[in-house]
Amino acid sequence: MRKSILTILLFAHCVLPCFICQAQEILSQPRAKLLTRFPFKLYNGGVMVIQARFGNIPDTLNFVLDTGSGGISIDSSTCAEFKIASKATDTTITGIGGIRKVPFIFDETLHLTGLDVKHLNFHVNNYEVLTSVYGEKIDGIIGYSFFSKYIVSINFDSTVIEVYSPGKINYPKQGTTLHPVFTALPIQWANIKDRKKLGYNFYFDTGAGLCFLMSEQFAKDSGVLLSRRKPLITQAQGLGGKLEMRLTVIKEIKLGPYRFRQVPTYLYDDQFNVTSFPFTGGLIGNDLLRRFNMIINYPKREIHLLPNSRFKESFDYAYTGIGIYYENGKIVVGDIVEGSPGAKAKFMVDDEVYAVGNNFSHNINTYKNILQTPNEEIKVIVKRGQELIILSLYTLSIR
Repeated sequence: MRKSILTILLFAHCVLPCFICQAQEILSQPRAKLLTRFPFKLYNGGVMVIQARFGNIPDTLNFVLDTGSGGISIDSSTCAEFKIASKATDTTITGIGGIRKVPFIFDETLHLTGLDVKHLNFHVNNYEVLTSVYGEKIDGIIGYSFFSKYIVSINFDSTVIEVYSPGKINYPKQGTTLHPVFTALPIQWANIKDRKKLGYNFYFDTGAGLCFLMSEQFAKDSGVLLSRRKPLITQAQGLGGKLEMRLTVIKEIKLGPYRFRQVPTYLYDDQFNVTSFPFTGGLIGNDLLRRFNMIINYPKREIHLLPNSRFKESFDYAYTGIGIYYENGKIVVGDIVEGSPGAKAKFMVDDEVYAVGNNFSHNINTYKNILQTPNEEIKVIVKRGQELIILSLYTLSIR
């Protein structure tokens, strides 16, 4: 039957050429229109934070711009502060801390500078740990619900975002255009090399404040890591709170035509299969992706990458074994890995960090950047009880 239909179609094309030509119409795609532009802040690890308003609330809120989020969300404490009512649902979300049901706020508007994004359903989650990590209130995360509607251009040189309507857009002549698999999250093929070479799918995740992450199961099954690698225990933070991961490096990652060597890599015991193994092996985070200016085009299922001024920046290889957090107006030590440089320097949980090196800025992102220099002795002033103490921290290299 299929063969006979094909024969009929071919015959019709031969005997009625004029009719076919007259009936064909090619509809040109409208050009993408610039809708708005606004600045963003770049936090430690490459995390992008933009300001926006929610609904009728006059205050400006801070949102992480995250291709690794399958929707859009708002912080539970922000809801409590502004008395935003939500409705219980049976919808669950999965993060590195586990699986939980989340309430929703339906049919609300996100007010960006020069653009109102209407009819959004926000799920409610607790982002207290993200606020403590970045030292500034994180009120929510903007993901697929926003990206799916627009073309989003991100310039890390100028720290400016431009939002365009869907349509025909001219990418820069330089650079390269990726064609990820788009579900709610973009999934990009990348080639990696350490003990051996292999290609695999990885999430393209601008909300991850790291370079590269592999699930422990993928690393084990693929055998990609050199046997001499000795990953170090470290703390990581994300949806659901803090958890322990291992930190090492991988010899090379190739994204499109671009190669990155000696890339810091987290190994994650993915008990809830957040990374969707075996379909994907992990994620590429924004500490690597920020080395490109990018145009994220969900409507056309493309992402254009153009190397920027950060492209050749060295990766951070330092290891301290301590985690510092912003809590109640203070920067405090929250985690100390046993046997780490931080433990050997005699840091204690709840030490209040007054200065790192010669920097007294009380800026947690600045302090973290200073502590990312490997193989250095860094003086850290902490307050313990009523006493100021100077500790000598010798940072290790994870190479």
